[in-house]
Amino acid sequence: MLGTKVGMTQVFDETGKSIPVTVIQAGPCTVTQIKTLETDGYKAVQLGYGKVAQKALTKPELGHLTKVNAEPLRHLKEYRHGVDLADYELGSQLKVDIFEPGQLVDVIGTSIGRGFAGFQKRHNFGRGPMSHGSKNHRAPGSIGSGTTPGRVYPGLRMAGRLGGSQVTIRKLSIVRVDVERNLILVKGSVPGKPGTLLNIVPAKKVGNQ
Repeated sequence: MLGTKVGMTQVFDETGKSIPVTVIQAGPCTVTQIKTLETDGYKAVQLGYGKVAQKALTKPELGHLTKVNAEPLRHLKEYRHGVDLADYELGSQLKVDIFEPGQLVDVIGTSIGRGFAGFQKRHNFGRGPMSHGSKNHRAPGSIGSGTTPGRVYPGLRMAGRLGGSQVTIRKLSIVRVDVERNLILVKGSVPGKPGTLLNIVPAKKVGNQ
């Protein structure tokens, strides 16, 4: 399911213990397409989320949504793995009632972009001496090993763009589900700042976990 990060707060359990949670506006998501082996070569369900003005979409996008009588939607997302096509119907809506408290989910989003960052902030490098005349307070130091090999190895950690990339936070526990307001509260933090588009899926099992 697709959703939007609202922000972070805290709730209290039965014993009065404080639990940090992230509030996510999840859905409702409209089933905009069902792909089958016969028509597309694979099984998948496409969901649409996020109301948008009609002028913000192209005619092909509007035509695609009109086939299932769906309103203009900004985001479309396909789900392939673990999907039973019999559980979905074109034009129907998925809401947060598909989740339940205590369930584990994976949350995928785009981390906060921090622009061009230096070595210390991006890779946790140590600094140079801060004494007078050092001239090496935040410099990176040597990046090669002399005449041999005579080049810089690929993948060397250097300054560059930090953040703004896809991040998956695994096995977050759902604390509460508010069906009336389409909200779910998950324990802990999720990628991005408020308003970030999030993809919430049931947690995948790895090995014997």
